[in-house]
Amino acid sequence: MKHLDHLKNLVIMAAADGSLTEHEIALLVDRCSTLGLAEEDLEKAIAFALSGEAKLKFPVDRVEQDQMLADMMRMMAADGKLSEIEKRLFALAAAKMGVSKTDLDALIDKLVQQ
Repeated sequence: MKHLDHLKNLVIMAAADGSLTEHEIALLVDRCSTLGLAEEDLEKAIAFALSGEAKLKFPVDRVEQDQMLADMMRMMAADGKLSEIEKRLFALAAAKMGVSKTDLDALIDKLVQQ
């Protein structure tokens, strides 16, 4: 999966509840840097997420799927609130990637322990 698509997915999750908080933006900037992307890429991702054409792209590689879900969970928690739309979007992403409940529970446990 392309790093820009990964970032776009995270921006879609961050914007799902209708706003981008300071904590969400800080996490996006951090992930942008970690993924080796430029500030312009973040601007593109934000413009894409706010457009009427935004849709998630799902990785097919299991390791990339776990990373995507982990990053989506971090984004959901970044503003300290879990909105219903964020939960639904996350559940949809996990289902579309074919992640089992057992694997998802293991991933959540792993993230909570970190």
